[in-house]
Amino acid sequence: MSSPIRILTAVPICDGHDSAINTINLEFIRHGIEVIYLGYHRSVSDIVRAGIQEDVRAIGISSYNGGHIEFFAAVVDLLRKKGADDIKVFGGGGGTITRDDATKMRRKGVDEIFFAGTSLDDMVKFVHQRYGKPRSRRPRPQSFDQELAHKLTQIEEVYGSGNRKRPTPRFSRAKRALNCGGLTPLSPRTSKVIGFTGPGGAGKTTLIDELVLRFLHRNSKGRIAILSHDPSVVGEGALLGDRATMINSQHDRVFMRSMATRGQAGGLSPATHDCLALLAQSNFDYVIIETVGTGQEAMPFQKNGIVDSTVLVMNPDYGSRLQLQKIVMLDLADIVVVNKSDLQRARTAHTEIEQRLDQNRRHQQLVDTVAKRHRDSGADRLFELISDRQ
Repeated sequence: MSSPIRILTAVPICDGHDSAINTINLEFIRHGIEVIYLGYHRSVSDIVRAGIQEDVRAIGISSYNGGHIEFFAAVVDLLRKKGADDIKVFGGGGGTITRDDATKMRRKGVDEIFFAGTSLDDMVKFVHQRYGKPRSRRPRPQSFDQELAHKLTQIEEVYGSGNRKRPTPRFSRAKRALNCGGLTPLSPRTSKVIGFTGPGGAGKTTLIDELVLRFLHRNSKGRIAILSHDPSVVGEGALLGDRATMINSQHDRVFMRSMATRGQAGGLSPATHDCLALLAQSNFDYVIIETVGTGQEAMPFQKNGIVDSTVLVMNPDYGSRLQLQKIVMLDLADIVVVNKSDLQRARTAHTEIEQRLDQNRRHQQLVDTVAKRHRDSGADRLFELISDRQ
């Protein structure tokens, strides 16, 4: 099975109108399209950086605040300057974009503009017809990030949209992608790899973003990669929305790639292991991998052989002590984080989890954080623990 169409959607800077784009995103997902949603109030550079790293087929922009002719044109121009003109641009703006405006925007390289009253079905058909065919050519990468993004796409396309068995020996497809031009294989791997897992809503993405901020402040020249996952079933689309909640990670020294699970259980994609191997050999100081929100059964990092440390992020409202005993990752995680520790039940949760970890008789660390809080001391401690672990 071929890989799903991947597109990026975003709302421009100084524009907080996201109801329309959220509706359109859902319709795209229902029709098998994978949507990386960047969120609103995004600059031209944010949008282009994300489009290149995600190696999408197209970028859809929803604009309701004016300035659309210049903004869309700036996105097209920057993609060209970055050597990524195979990533196309389309969009709309309800009643704010006139037909005369749209004509000017098409002349500047915008593929299509949708007007108020355009049916969602017509938008879906356009994306499938315009971007559903294999790319006729790939521009020669002009940057490391672009090269890396192309290689990750090659790996994902090997697996397509089905849950295929992983190759033997391990990571052979990643090595093939490394050797097929461009990136030079590095051995041994050069990155420290940290795995984050935990239930949905625990605050994994926000916590990772805070750790990225601390890394950028400590290391003025270092780079960090994030491999983030969201759920999907075989043959269906997915909303890959972690970028929308990332603030500090919108930085040129951060490489982020979003992946859909494409029907695989356990919080990861069929292509994750090989993509992770490629990132780990690509001169990043850290590679952070985040699973989808997982439940009691998840052991996502046990067999990949490449994660150095695992972090389980929980919130205080996990249920009874009996439920706590069922969480397998509490036996396996190197670090357990009780996020949202400002909630009422947090102190009790810390005590119960601490007792549960004591039963394991392993050197596991327990940290309380409030990821949304500025300069949170718990996030500081977590960063130091991760930095110190070998």
